[in-house]
Amino acid sequence: MDHSRADGHATDSMSRGGSAGVPADQATVRRSNLALVLRHVSACGPCTRSAVAAATGLNKATVTSLVSELQARGLVKEMGPQHAGSVGRPGVALALDGSRVGALGMEVNVDYIAAIATDLAGRVIIDRRIGFDAMGSGPERSLDELARMAERIVADLDRLGITPAGITVAVPGLIDATTGTVVVAPNLGWRGVAVTERLSHANIAADIPVAVDNDANLAALAEYTSGVAAGTSDLVYLTGEVGIGGGVIAGGRLLGGADGFAGEVGHVVIDPSGESCRCGRVGCWETKVGLAALVRMATPDRAYGTGPQLVRDPEERLAEIEHRRAEGDPRVDAAAAEVGRWLGIGAAMLVNLFNPRVIVLGGYFARLADLIIPAAQQTLARLGMSDAVERCRFAASDLGFGAASRGAAGVVVERALSDPTSISIRTPPTILPSA
Repeated sequence: MDHSRADGHATDSMSRGGSAGVPADQATVRRSNLALVLRHVSACGPCTRSAVAAATGLNKATVTSLVSELQARGLVKEMGPQHAGSVGRPGVALALDGSRVGALGMEVNVDYIAAIATDLAGRVIIDRRIGFDAMGSGPERSLDELARMAERIVADLDRLGITPAGITVAVPGLIDATTGTVVVAPNLGWRGVAVTERLSHANIAADIPVAVDNDANLAALAEYTSGVAAGTSDLVYLTGEVGIGGGVIAGGRLLGGADGFAGEVGHVVIDPSGESCRCGRVGCWETKVGLAALVRMATPDRAYGTGPQLVRDPEERLAEIEHRRAEGDPRVDAAAAEVGRWLGIGAAMLVNLFNPRVIVLGGYFARLADLIIPAAQQTLARLGMSDAVERCRFAASDLGFGAASRGAAGVVVERALSDPTSISIRTPPTILPSA
């Protein structure tokens, strides 16, 4: 994912579309300038063409031409005259449009499939989730269901006059993003699953690009851009699902690692004498703090893999746990405290490794934060390096189980902002007078 600065200036030479020292052709220069103008309007709009020219260093005639093309692509709109308090004719204000361009983020997880569609400003247009036993259904049936949901949402967007700029799918596992393949997803039982190729056969326009990425990484990006710790340059996000994944933002950038596999914290062995994990090891962190562990301790009669699995969606499982707590079942508080203790043990390692300012707790962690965080904070304070721990806090996400889908949609938006030419021209551009 391109992480250009919000003011539109790329953070490194590779972001500009060419290698250092290699002259860019006119198409590359124009694409870069389109992105520069679009990012400024997105971050600072409404603003006039004159204001854009002053902020970007481009001349007014160039800005006028670029704005005309962005309007033709449905990315920028005019908002009417803007009075800056100075003498003279007011300029016409520009704002990010995106009313005809959307972004679709989807997620396949152990017991649900979810989707969020937004416009280019990040406003949610469609938000759906269905309970689905992806763990027991296998990749083929799961991807068939994912494709059906994608087809329905794309059709719904079409009826609204919105075309998705792309689709990004979040999956809890190791992902080869270049090929759109799930290398391995232990909790789903997937290995070598070509998600992008399967969705290419769905009833979706061929010019809508499809990408795949890790769910925790995408959720971390969502938290960084619009969550409770938005703008925090060093944070760790923990998914709080059946499996536990981590996304690490370091210095304002997602930490991917050599192969993009960084953040698989759920499979760090934390108790060598503990329970078996679906990855084949024993005592992985997620066997202590995953939703399956909480369910097993708090509602053993509803544990994963025992009896008819009528309750699949995590929200329903949590509702059952909260109901039992309200009835005074002491196992709920005890289970949450145990999860919090193990969460603090693992968090101490993360703090020592990454020195984050915030550890954002997503999924069910956030739902039960009042029970889990006190025990986690106490254990972290005892085991972590004192200076680092004193400057780090837990925070409950307010994005719920939709964080990964929202982050996936955000990747699509980021791609459109980075390369406006990826959005088709809808009406022939016209040159408008500069203001």
